Amino acid sequence: MKQEHQQVSIATADPSALGLFGLAMVTLVASSQKLGWTDGTSFIIPWAIFLGAFAQLFACIHDAKKGNTFGTTAFGGYAFFWFAVAMSWMIQQGVFGEALAAGVDKHQLGMAFLGYLIFTLFMTIGAVETNKVLFMIFVLIDFLFLGLTFDSFGIAADFMHQVAAVAELGIALLSFYGSAAAVLNTHFEREFLPIGKPLRIFKK
Repeated sequence: MKQEHQQVSIATADPSALGLFGLAMVTLVASSQKLGWTDGTSFIIPWAIFLGAFAQLFACIHDAKKGNTFGTTAFGGYAFFWFAVAMSWMIQQGVFGEALAAGVDKHQLGMAFLGYLIFTLFMTIGAVETNKVLFMIFVLIDFLFLGLTFDSFGIAADFMHQVAAVAELGIALLSFYGSAAAVLNTHFEREFLPIGKPLRIFKK
């Protein structure tokens, strides 16, 4: 008896809209503290965990199902960043005990920011061939991590803190736009909100 094999493909929605929304929300809330509009990190932590981390992790997993290496790495990398930052804030505030809080060395966080700056730089190269909105988001993330790194090491700390703050607010605004474009362009089946074509530098 001859066996027949059928290949079944499952279509899934583009997860980037939710991932960008998560990024937009957490950077909006976090930038308000850096800009001096709000105080402390206690009420940033929930948004860091659920929007910055879980929403982007959701997008990462679903981009992986689509075979999108760039989207998987970007959303996954920044999801775990926000998990780690949220835990760092909790350690600093004594959630896990006074001994851990007393042993905080800000320079270790600076090393982590430096690592993410390196990560973001090569991801920015990849973003060149996505769309202009996403590329600009990555450029602003470069400035965010540049500012955070220098601030953590006490190098032109006040100025670099402001660089990080303004860049983070810019990330939030552009990510809201990118999320809206991903939803509305798909929903209306036309370019309702333009996002700009790839720059075509590395791919012809």
